[in-house]
Amino acid sequence: MTEWAIKDLAKATGLTSRALRHYEHIGLLHPSRVASNGYRFYGDAEVARLYRILSLRALELPLPTIRRALDDQTTLADAIEGHLALLEERRERITEQITDVRRVRDAVRKGRTMPIEDVFSGVDDSRYEKEVRTRWGDAAWERSAKRRAEMSGEQRADDDRRSRDVNAALRAAADDGEAPDSSRFQELIAVHHRWVTEQWGGKAPNRAAYTGLAEMYVADERFAAVYGGEANAATIRDAIRIWTDAHLA
Repeated sequence: MTEWAIKDLAKATGLTSRALRHYEHIGLLHPSRVASNGYRFYGDAEVARLYRILSLRALELPLPTIRRALDDQTTLADAIEGHLALLEERRERITEQITDVRRVRDAVRKGRTMPIEDVFSGVDDSRYEKEVRTRWGDAAWERSAKRRAEMSGEQRADDDRRSRDVNAALRAAADDGEAPDSSRFQELIAVHHRWVTEQWGGKAPNRAAYTGLAEMYVADERFAAVYGGEANAATIRDAIRIWTDAHLA
């Protein structure tokens, strides 16, 4: 059996020895043996496992999730095959983005107007990463990113359509002058809260997070534009506050 010292494995992967020791500490990757002098060595099985760890980390999955997903019996060939499948799925997504961006470019060149959602349809979701991590923490981003990464291209398209429908319905209610406490608005907010829960990887926003999101709709002109401007966003924020008072402790 071929084996590698921890320093050689660190050099080959770009990880530090400290990171490899951290992986060992949390039960993610153990060395095949530890010499009497404390030096750690890794064999073929451990290298295969590390390959899978790094390919899953590229999808920004949290380490505890990776640990649960791993199978110690996976060979290096199987790990590479799984990584290849992930890369091919990512390539399909990139191809879809190229198509979207070309469509937007052609529309802009011809002077056609487009909904703001369509303009940004070809932009990768990672543009929101820093903001989400700052406002709601690393776990929130990682849950959301994992959810999107596990979708097929068709599922992502359906997810995007649902997002547009949910937000378009809120905008329409505000455009129509609906009162924030009307039954129509409150029913739409219930749908919106379920949609946010889905987008956040199944973790429902609590009272503080949901009202904070509503405030951001008004304060951030990018989000306000989705709802037709700051006045509409303020109406939607008020509707969210009313629904929150009634349904979230």
